[in-house]
Amino acid sequence: MKTNKKSKVTLVGAGPGDPDLLTLKGVKALVSADVVLYDALVNEAILKHAPPTAKLMCVGKRAGQHSFSQTEINQLIVEHALNYGHVVRLKGGDPFIFGRGFEELEYVESFGIPVDVIPGISSANAVPASQKIPVTNRGVSQSYWVLTATNSKGELSDDIQLAVQTNATVVILMGMNKLAKIVELYKKHNKQDVPVGIIQNGTLATEKAVYGNIATIEELKAEHNIQAPAIILIGEVVSLKREVLVNELSNLNYYGN
Repeated sequence: MKTNKKSKVTLVGAGPGDPDLLTLKGVKALVSADVVLYDALVNEAILKHAPPTAKLMCVGKRAGQHSFSQTEINQLIVEHALNYGHVVRLKGGDPFIFGRGFEELEYVESFGIPVDVIPGISSANAVPASQKIPVTNRGVSQSYWVLTATNSKGELSDDIQLAVQTNATVVILMGMNKLAKIVELYKKHNKQDVPVGIIQNGTLATEKAVYGNIATIEELKAEHNIQAPAIILIGEVVSLKREVLVNELSNLNYYGN
């Protein structure tokens, strides 16, 4: 289907899951889309912003369930832009944070097709915040690392081995299948007592979380059947969650008397 529309691609960050956390600029892009190519973790409620005439296609990749390779996705973006006009490439979180967005941008621009980028709210910040946990807090943590657990060879990321030696908050995305190795690494550095949280389906109505420390987190994860997609949050800021819970319970008791 060849149209007279000008070819254009917009990379849009869909945010961490809650459809209300899509940016207004992202909504405006979807409203003008001829095609929406979206990832598996994108909340499909967001697609309602696209016109009824827009072509919607899920091209997402999930561990063990790859429907399209990255090469195929790149080619699909270009083909649809040339044939239909405005393609919105809708990616979970932010397209430039472990989203391979820049790879897609480079490929599309090599065909002379203009690309715009609309950042999204990353789960690295939003999911802890949804649980009332700051990734940094004065007197507790001065910085934070955002890491993926696995390198290109499928092994534990070297960056985690560096992060464990700091006092920074560590936010690990796509790390559930490496939890045992992460725990083992922290134990090697005698950090069994460091607080840990795992948050599944962050910002969604189905969100659930467990909190413990390096020594207990694997047992808690199994006990509560925490599954991917989830983020792993490691550091002293996690202990602030307990303080919030205590305060909330105190307020309930106070107002209940």
